[in-house]
Amino acid sequence: MHDEFLCHVTAYGVCGGQRVGVPLGTYRAPTLALALWWMRDRALWIAERLDPHPDNPTYPPNSVVPVADTVPDVPSALRAWSGNATEQELVAEELAAGNLVRIATSDDTTEYELLAESVDALRMQRTARVIATPAA
Repeated sequence: MHDEFLCHVTAYGVCGGQRVGVPLGTYRAPTLALALWWMRDRALWIAERLDPHPDNPTYPPNSVVPVADTVPDVPSALRAWSGNATEQELVAEELAAGNLVRIATSDDTTEYELLAESVDALRMQRTARVIATPAA
């Protein structure tokens, strides 16, 4: 069983013709349940910032406007993933098996990526590499 998980959230876009990643958060989760909670929480955090409720008093009146129907709906995709129990079970199974999990969605300008991986699996990969030493 993998007991500790490293989770990352990153936004990727293009700047000056190059793909650039902007870290939005990292969390070292001590349990699988907390890793899943953090990923869901970050997905909803991104969704709320991309698509806030128009009546939110934080935003001035008429500052939130709809986008064209042709723009991919990242906030809805993130909310749907976050609320899908079947998806959460699949992610839990993959993480428990020591596999890297990547959830990604994008609109016309930015890709949003949630990653999680077992710290134990990372350690095992590092120790599995044999470094050859020259014979004396």
